[in-house]
Amino acid sequence: MSATLTGPPAIRLTDVAKVYRSGAAEVTALHRVSVEVGRGEFVAVMGPSGSGKSTLMHCAAGLDTPSSGEVEVDGVAIGGLNETRRTELRRERIGFVFQSYNLVSSLTIADNITLPLRMARRSADPAWVAELVERVGLTERLHHRPAELSGGQQQRAAIARALVARPAVVFADEPTGALDLRAAREVLALLRRMVDELNQTVVMVSHDPAAAAHADRALVMADGRIVQQLHSPTAAELAAGLMATQEAVAAAPGV
Repeated sequence: MSATLTGPPAIRLTDVAKVYRSGAAEVTALHRVSVEVGRGEFVAVMGPSGSGKSTLMHCAAGLDTPSSGEVEVDGVAIGGLNETRRTELRRERIGFVFQSYNLVSSLTIADNITLPLRMARRSADPAWVAELVERVGLTERLHHRPAELSGGQQQRAAIARALVARPAVVFADEPTGALDLRAAREVLALLRRMVDELNQTVVMVSHDPAAAAHADRALVMADGRIVQQLHSPTAAELAAGLMATQEAVAAAPGV
């Protein structure tokens, strides 16, 4: 397990609720969730479809605004920020890794990796970029376009891009969902190394117990609530917990 660093947590959610309204109807996606993610911690968020795990990530990352409650990123309360400042905070302190990679097809891998810095009008640190490229195993692929790489290589490039600005936290949304088993294992092992060797904070949403077992801690969600926390989880424990959660949801009145 990675050692948690001192200082304020990378992410803190306090009584965060999210209610979506459509006409007279209301759907509560999050029910006053409170949770902290320490610096240098790898946290997986799991749950059945509709459990609120993606909404939790979107609120924590500043991509969506809670209906109530407070979100802090790297010690900064984002509730009072205007959209411009919120965008700046995401560029400076948050990295994203998505299932679909989201690489720019017309750019080389080198330019894709440094794109967040150019968008933020920041200069790249050549030594840091070189270290990232070496760590993700793409030194020989920098001048290729994304279409010339395998899915696993593209996802590794996306991870390097997420880390290049030295963010406080990286959010990974089903990062292995589009990969074959071997590539998925390589990407998960890479995320684990980023936590252990670089003290990077990672929050990963996943439906896969084997993927979530790479985390220091797993949060299992149901009906917009965190219903279980597992430390140093195994895939078997996560699968059993997820199954129990699904059965409880199915047995609940009105389901």
